[in-house]
Amino acid sequence: MNMVTPNWPAPKNVKAFSSTRWGGVSQGAYQGLNLGMHVGDDDILVQKNRDLVKAGGLMPTSPIWLNQTHSNVVVELTKPTHQVINADGSMTTHNKIVCTVMTADCLPVLLTNTDGTQVAAVHAGWRGLADGILENAVNKFTKPSQVMAWIGPAIGAKAFEVGSDVFDVFTHFDSHARDAFVRYSSQVSVKGSQKKWLANMSLLATQRLNLAGVEQVFNSQRCTFSEPENFYSYRRDGMTGRQATFIWIE
Repeated sequence: MNMVTPNWPAPKNVKAFSSTRWGGVSQGAYQGLNLGMHVGDDDILVQKNRDLVKAGGLMPTSPIWLNQTHSNVVVELTKPTHQVINADGSMTTHNKIVCTVMTADCLPVLLTNTDGTQVAAVHAGWRGLADGILENAVNKFTKPSQVMAWIGPAIGAKAFEVGSDVFDVFTHFDSHARDAFVRYSSQVSVKGSQKKWLANMSLLATQRLNLAGVEQVFNSQRCTFSEPENFYSYRRDGMTGRQATFIWIE
């Protein structure tokens, strides 16, 4: 099983990685290690993939899966559970609890403190990012200044086309967010000219983390959209699977 491991100086007792689409049993549009039960794949095959990733990742317990809805909700986990929890992020201070988020272009963001006693995993699409999900996650840590972050595989700055609505929501919050947007094109419709932008979601996340007190931000520099052999991408394929990103305290 191939995996992407964070390029950060986390404590040795903090274990983390992102899965790829290599090594699974799903077929067709979901070819590979699809971990999403909600995308139309065969549930039996998805469960086999989940078993494979648990074993291959040497996880102490089964990952705790979330029902992600692009919210800004981050829950605190105190014990292993097979229940699917309604949230877009989870954090824990307990050993052997595997915080998990699924993605197929959105940002998977992992957090740990320098002591290795608090960890979190966050699913940050542009809506959740704009609504403050990263800030909500950071605020659950005792000392934000002692937190480091890793941004896993996500859609890259050259591939994420957005409209003025996305540009406006971020730049109204922080004028520095303009640095994360490049004017892309102008399309003519019955409503007239519509501005399009290419958005650097990783930079937007880094800005938000910095404002929340997190100065150490590391990036995988992997683009889900431009690596079809390695990653699922909703923007690229529509019907597709999901990879996942995991973190736990050993």
